[in-house]
Amino acid sequence: MTSTQMGSKDLLPTQRDETATLIASNKVEGTAVYGADSEKIGRIENVMIDKFTGQVAYAVLSFGGWLGMGPDYYPLPWAMLKYNENLGGYIVNLTKDRLEAAPKYHDGKAWDREVDVYYSTAFM
Repeated sequence: MTSTQMGSKDLLPTQRDETATLIASNKVEGTAVYGADSEKIGRIENVMIDKFTGQVAYAVLSFGGWLGMGPDYYPLPWAMLKYNENLGGYIVNLTKDRLEAAPKYHDGKAWDREVDVYYSTAFM
């Protein structure tokens, strides 16, 4: 490693900690997501950031999986998620049934337009 490069373990503590209004992406990933009924429905796998605006556009929620079969991945508009301190996770005004009907990521398909249409007509 040269003196101009920094590894993730070399980050200053302030670059990883949260503030009153900001949180590092590595602290968001893995956070539980709860449905409208406060039941856990999955967890955030990553956040998708708009390249041009710098705004978080979607959270990718892992949901499902059974007997060793992998979960499905559902992009949720970031604006739908609200952090709930009592639950220690994000809450979304969806039930498992509504989520299962939502567009999900598969086979490298571009899903952003499909997701926008689904959530803007159904929930926003």
